[in-house]
Amino acid sequence: MKKWVTALSSAAALTAAAGFYLSSRVLNMRKKNEDFIYRREVEAKRLDVQQYEQLPKEEVWIDSPFGYRLRAVFVTPYPRGPYMIFCHGVTETKINSIKYMNLFLERGFNGVLYDHRRHGESGGKTTSYGYYEKEDLQAVVNELIRREGSDVSFGIHGESMGAATALLYAGLVEDRADFYIADCPFSDFRTQLIHQMKREIKAAPRLLVHLADWAVLLRGRFRLADVSPLKAVKNIEKPVLFIHSEEDTYILPNMTRELYEQKKGPKAIYLAPKGAHAQSYNEDPEAYGKAIDRFLNQYYKHS
Repeated sequence: MKKWVTALSSAAALTAAAGFYLSSRVLNMRKKNEDFIYRREVEAKRLDVQQYEQLPKEEVWIDSPFGYRLRAVFVTPYPRGPYMIFCHGVTETKINSIKYMNLFLERGFNGVLYDHRRHGESGGKTTSYGYYEKEDLQAVVNELIRREGSDVSFGIHGESMGAATALLYAGLVEDRADFYIADCPFSDFRTQLIHQMKREIKAAPRLLVHLADWAVLLRGRFRLADVSPLKAVKNIEKPVLFIHSEEDTYILPNMTRELYEQKKGPKAIYLAPKGAHAQSYNEDPEAYGKAIDRFLNQYYKHS
């Protein structure tokens, strides 16, 4: 009898340890060093520090509905002009969004940069890949409307997790923006997790996936299946531009194809021939900008 008790206790301990490890990999993915991100963008000439410092801007704190604060920067060279809100990817910060903001500054937009929960200067203890981030995005939108009025015109650009967040916001919270640009989003987080397991350990045993789901629910208070832009995108009525690199092996381009197919109404897609994950712009900024221009010319008119 004691052997059975010992065996069961050992199995329970191993299961709990495995669940803790898997959920930690999900909820507390190791972030890039903020100084590294800054130096990388400067050295690649995607961030001109002097130019950025000269822009009229205001750094603000925005209250998250979940009890922490979000760090945001409102960049406003065009009084009463339209805005773009930028959502960065997991492990990055708002600094990585500056290159995208510059594209839209050139096109007459103001910008809103902000750090997701648990990233950069923002609070929050875990990453949820869009589950909580979508309502943080709503808080940023509400602050923009508070400052500029309910008639403010704006779009939302997201990269990777930020793209998934934008789609979840638009499809499940409110379709408030005039348009969305989703660069290399995953279509379903559970499917993406299975893909990552196969990349790292060459397998994704059903037991491990169920264990990860259970542990994330216990520690993060959300289910993997709750983070599904593929379900949300069917509800989005406003125009969406989907972007992905054909060479992306981290989040497969077929995920963006799935999202594009499920989106009803106005939409466009740009599949860049070169570039690893989230590298479409870095590989060919000119082609990226032209894809945005085609989309805006077709679907966005601002007086």
